[in-house]
Amino acid sequence: MRSIKLFLVLLLTTSMVAVLHAQNGFIRGSVFDDATGETLPGVTIFAEGTTNGTLTDFDGKFNLSIAPGTYNLRISFISYETINLKNIKVEAGKVSLFENLRLKEAKIELTEVTITAEAVRNSEVALLTMKQKSANLIDGISAANFRKIGDSDAASSMKRVAGVSVEGGKYVYVRGLGDRYSKTILNGMDIPGIDPDRNTVQMDLFPTNIVDNIIVHKSFSAYLPADFTGGVVDIETKDFPELKTGNVSLNLGYNPEFHFNKDYLTYEGGKNDFLGFDDGTRAIPATDNIPQFSEVAGNPDGEKGLRYKEILKGFNTVMGATRETSLMDFSLGVSVGNQIPKNKVTWGYNASLSYKNTTEYYKNAEYGRYGVDPAKPDFYEMEYREFQKGDYGVNSVMLSAMAGIAMKTKYSKFRLNILHLQNGEKRAGIFNYSNSDLGAVFEGVQHNLEYTQRSMTNVLLNGKHMFSDNNWQIEWKLSPSLSKLDDPDIRFTRYEIKEEKYIIGTEAGFPERIWRELDEVSLTGNFDISRNLLVFGSKSQLRFGGLLTRKDRSFIIRNFQLNVRNIPLTGDPDELFFPENLWPYNGNASRGTTFETPFIPVNPNQFDANNLNTAGYLSWEVSPLKYLKLIVGVRTEMYQQRYTGQNQLGDIVLDNEKVLDDLDVFPAANVIFSLNQSQNLRFSYSKTIARPSMKELSFAEIFDAITGRTFIGGLFTDANDQLGITYWDGNLTSTRIDNLDVRWEMFGKGGQTISFGAFYKYFKDPIEIVQYFTQAGAFQPRNVGDGQLLGLEAEFRKNLDFLFPSLSGISLSSNFTYSFSRIRLSSTEYESRLANARTGETIDEYRSMAGQAPFIINAGLAYDGSGKGIFNGLEAGLYYNVQGPTLEVVGIADRPDVYSRSFNSLNLNINKTFGESKKLQLGLKIENILGDVKESVFQSFEAADQFYTYLNQGRTIQLRLGYKFF
Repeated sequence: MRSIKLFLVLLLTTSMVAVLHAQNGFIRGSVFDDATGETLPGVTIFAEGTTNGTLTDFDGKFNLSIAPGTYNLRISFISYETINLKNIKVEAGKVSLFENLRLKEAKIELTEVTITAEAVRNSEVALLTMKQKSANLIDGISAANFRKIGDSDAASSMKRVAGVSVEGGKYVYVRGLGDRYSKTILNGMDIPGIDPDRNTVQMDLFPTNIVDNIIVHKSFSAYLPADFTGGVVDIETKDFPELKTGNVSLNLGYNPEFHFNKDYLTYEGGKNDFLGFDDGTRAIPATDNIPQFSEVAGNPDGEKGLRYKEILKGFNTVMGATRETSLMDFSLGVSVGNQIPKNKVTWGYNASLSYKNTTEYYKNAEYGRYGVDPAKPDFYEMEYREFQKGDYGVNSVMLSAMAGIAMKTKYSKFRLNILHLQNGEKRAGIFNYSNSDLGAVFEGVQHNLEYTQRSMTNVLLNGKHMFSDNNWQIEWKLSPSLSKLDDPDIRFTRYEIKEEKYIIGTEAGFPERIWRELDEVSLTGNFDISRNLLVFGSKSQLRFGGLLTRKDRSFIIRNFQLNVRNIPLTGDPDELFFPENLWPYNGNASRGTTFETPFIPVNPNQFDANNLNTAGYLSWEVSPLKYLKLIVGVRTEMYQQRYTGQNQLGDIVLDNEKVLDDLDVFPAANVIFSLNQSQNLRFSYSKTIARPSMKELSFAEIFDAITGRTFIGGLFTDANDQLGITYWDGNLTSTRIDNLDVRWEMFGKGGQTISFGAFYKYFKDPIEIVQYFTQAGAFQPRNVGDGQLLGLEAEFRKNLDFLFPSLSGISLSSNFTYSFSRIRLSSTEYESRLANARTGETIDEYRSMAGQAPFIINAGLAYDGSGKGIFNGLEAGLYYNVQGPTLEVVGIADRPDVYSRSFNSLNLNINKTFGESKKLQLGLKIENILGDVKESVFQSFEAADQFYTYLNQGRTIQLRLGYKFF
């Protein structure tokens, strides 16, 4: 709460400071070299008929403070054509913005170009210029596009980027490759999300009004981190806002399946749940001095017996889910930003605070586990091993706060950015449960109560310096982060129902209370030095730098197993902790609810891990010919990961021992042929890497009570001792990838573009999630056989005015990615599939890669609000997204593969601004218009698909009200 109060004080203070600078108006903009797309420092900006003028800084930006009026602006630079901007209207306290002024080199004699102010205002062309002139293959979306489309968060906008898919409205994946091969960075720096085991960060955390642009790097260059393959998503926040901004927004969301539903499931939590963190209601009753039941059974009133009963009474007594009416989604957001020019220094600030509260209710959700009978190859249908069907509710709270301040002098810029994310998610479910596995056949009912609390705090300190000759530039960054992920008091209760009686015992499994804690501290620092040169008569740049990242993680699971000894049961889980049912029941030491502590005396689910990544790189950009640009470079990374912990049996104990020790060299080469001013042909080759996470490279066993599935750390072996088969040896290593790309692209006026591309990737030792043979319902990361990926990409954006001039405000955009992947089966996987094949089934030595979608389609039809009358300020878009069926979990032995089915997403987005200054905005968004459902299924030869997961998401209608108070 203290950090929130300080944040609000900062918002108020900066807002008051901004008011003091409202006497003059401002003309601001950015100037680029039309040929290279690079910013131009030192360009003269002069208001004709006045003595007012300025120069662009080393970022190519300028800020001219001037009295209200109408001006002609003269923009000139030696050896470039001069631009004259006519009829620029300046109002007191307001900004006239020109984001994309492009100067062309003068050919023989100096010339001047006169254009109107409107020709360069509020344009997306800056990003397309960056895309056209970029050294490596990129896509992205700009702040201008955010304003045009009206998306409130970054995740919503990313769906319109070529080759990008968005999972769950949060996580961005590139080219159909999953989280392992995609990466998110913030302002060029590695940043942990609220889930430290993901490479990608929740994109819906970032309101679009603080984002400058989002760039997706699809090819590797030496200055980028090497641990990606699909793409790196770089979120650039604004440091010096071009416009004085002040926004407040309110969003309301309604889903008929989720909201105002009287059957919604929840449970009594803490009073701070609405803020995203627990208030102690779910605190663990004890972490030490915990007697075992065997020590107190004969003496309940002894010292240990009294301690045992004290702990027993310390548990939260709620064990069952309850039904109540659910509320609708809502979110609030506020942000401010501005730049304040002084005599020799310009200050900039940005701040935002957002709160989101969402509710989901899944009726008739299904989770299943199926297999085939190895002894019956003529029987094709899968047999169910475990199946649960029921309802569960989820309430999620997300609180994000960001504050940044920046200072710019003639040759230096400094920035301090602070980000805090807080998330709390409460889940409750009631399922009908069936089991037929391992000789246990029974029906039952189970209750699940869970709460997950995540937080992440990140600080970025950044400096950028240019020397007076503009040829040397140094940039450095320092970024510490703290991440926490806690699951306080997961509660699981399952009753077996037999002859209308409720039974808790070994067959159905004993109830559990679980506490999980993860803390991670990371520190990243890097420096980048660039030198501009003249080589072959054209501009060239030499770039080199280094990076150091250190991460330390501690993880622990403490679980209490409840033994219900001879007490009457009615099927209400709360009865387990009724005071009269606690041990000793009616004074009888052989009856009552008791607990056991598997984490004492030695906890196999506790580990400490750390990694250290030291990197250096060298890159050279040169144009040996007028139409040819080469960018070659090399990066080296020395990566070490250490682990302290032990396996479940305690016969393997590691004490800060190396579990990963890599020294790799990553070459990169990008070649760009400029066929003409509007067309490029690109080639690139590089090597990259994908490393296992700390959780994957561990002995941890992590149980998901809702789905009944268990994650098994990759250091465990998996073997059938009776048959002498080792399915996995516990030696998890990094994946190394060779990447090859080619793309032709053509850029037209007004942001119109068309491109075709192809890519090829070779994976050495790819990591996939495989079903664990030794333990039913468990899954493990493993290296599998080498893999290959071949893909094609196509993208176009076209205005429809070529059909009729009246359609000039309507544009059609689409991008398509097709990929073919295959993995060569390891000998173990091939033999296990062969041994369990059905009659007539042919086992190939290849299969698809896990997590690789065979195709992605994004399409959109948009109206840009350029009309008159009621259509002025009206922006609308209809957007479609789908990706093909994807191998989700790899089967082993008698357990078939799991595939996620295609989800057809069709969304409508409408925004309307009102008033002459367009300060008021109303928005309507309809998600999942087609009403598609999320499905994952087991697939086996000649058998009907069976559900692994089934969730009905329904349709959501969102209303948005936004107001700009600046």
